[in-house]
Amino acid sequence: MDFTIKACNWSKGKANGFLTGKSDAIVLGIFEAQTLTSTARDMDTATKGLISRIVKAGDMSGRAGTTLLIPEVKGIGASRILLVGLGKQDAFNQKAYGEAVRTAWRVILSSKIGQVTFTFAQLPIVERNGDWAVRAAILALRELTYKFTQMKSKPDNGARSLKKIVFSIDSADDKAARVAVKQGVAIANGMDLTRDLGNLPPNICTPTYLGQTAKKLGRDFKLKIEVLGQKQIEALNMGSFLSVAKGSVQPPQFIVMHYNGAGESTKGKNAPIVLVGKGITFDSGGISIKPGESMDEMKYDMCGAGSVFGTLRAVAEMGLKLNVIGVIPTCENMPAGNAVKPGDIITAMNGTTIEVLNTDAEGRLILCDALTYAERFKPAAVVDIATLTGACIIALGHHNTGLFSKDDALASELLDASREAVDPAWRLPLDDEYQDQLKSNFADLANIGGRPAGSVTAACFLSRFSTAYPWAHLDIAGTAWKSGAAKGATGRPVPMLSQFLIDRAGA
Repeated sequence: MDFTIKACNWSKGKANGFLTGKSDAIVLGIFEAQTLTSTARDMDTATKGLISRIVKAGDMSGRAGTTLLIPEVKGIGASRILLVGLGKQDAFNQKAYGEAVRTAWRVILSSKIGQVTFTFAQLPIVERNGDWAVRAAILALRELTYKFTQMKSKPDNGARSLKKIVFSIDSADDKAARVAVKQGVAIANGMDLTRDLGNLPPNICTPTYLGQTAKKLGRDFKLKIEVLGQKQIEALNMGSFLSVAKGSVQPPQFIVMHYNGAGESTKGKNAPIVLVGKGITFDSGGISIKPGESMDEMKYDMCGAGSVFGTLRAVAEMGLKLNVIGVIPTCENMPAGNAVKPGDIITAMNGTTIEVLNTDAEGRLILCDALTYAERFKPAAVVDIATLTGACIIALGHHNTGLFSKDDALASELLDASREAVDPAWRLPLDDEYQDQLKSNFADLANIGGRPAGSVTAACFLSRFSTAYPWAHLDIAGTAWKSGAAKGATGRPVPMLSQFLIDRAGA
């Protein structure tokens, strides 16, 4: 799909551009109480009162979720008008905007419309501007049109009529809107990569496959890629990571991806942001084996790694002027005669000894060595992303990603980014008192802290290995994929991470 910007001088009372431009349909919003938006009023004038007559007759109430497609319209460049109800004007926030946009796209996608003029960027959204509206509309459309059909013997992607979307915006927002198009497309492409990796079956999306994907990403976007194998990981003394990989015939990989958008880092200048993604390509639970029901969904246990791939792709496509490093420890967690056992004591890369009380708490065991490895980059900040705990789903459900950090400034940046990207997160506690639950009689710490506050103690475990830099942990167990009829990877939190990096780059 092709996204373009057409600027009109609304602020100067000259908006004829959006009325005369050729397209199959123009999308207009109508508020409740028969309130026409500025674009709807312009359309009403051009069509000699058509819109006001329709509203007065009750054919369009303006209630949220309502639509009316008007064919064979005379006097304008488009052949049809799609009216979309926006709800109450004083309550029109980013959530209401998102619902209206998705409503519009669903109608358009179910039709034979090939080119559409979209005027929603002019709507008065609470605390949001036109360029934000453009980007949000692109992401909503790309989400609705995403399909995973790679594994079908006869893929049925369906012929899509919609080819071109023209965003009609005020001339004052022209430059920002063009940047928003670039950002929206890049983030959507990153999300698609993340979703594809998550949706692939675990017999294909193995640690080796992720290593190959990293190399391809490096070729496509000129990233520096390192993929370390078993012997190189052993040489780094990553005993915690390797303990998880022991039970699988699939060899582990340790992937490092460098995006240098700001030049070399020297004397603290241009210090990189490091993203660390959990890459368990299949999690059986190991010796502490999971129940069979829904175990197929454990292919999604690499969605943290997938989100790092997607974010690096988006950052590279946007060309952000900052340095970002992606670090991905990836392996399978399988039961076998040589697999790590409950009661085993292992030694992490930094020398910490860990008593393994449950082999299904493996994500923290691979991440802790990756967090130690990240120290060598002298990072400005490190964010790890992991489908880490079912306890986070119990706490937050499937709406908010769990955010943990002792660094208030970093946590605030991520929360602001989550709101801007409509990729919500909620900050959870990381108080020192929870550390007591990780005490071990036989080692420096245990890998679980019992049922109470399970997501918090998991984050506390990781905090032991991230004291050398500003650090935050995102638990995406409830947000990285959906179950049931809509089963599949969501691409989250690529929007949040991308916005965080956009903000850091000052883009």
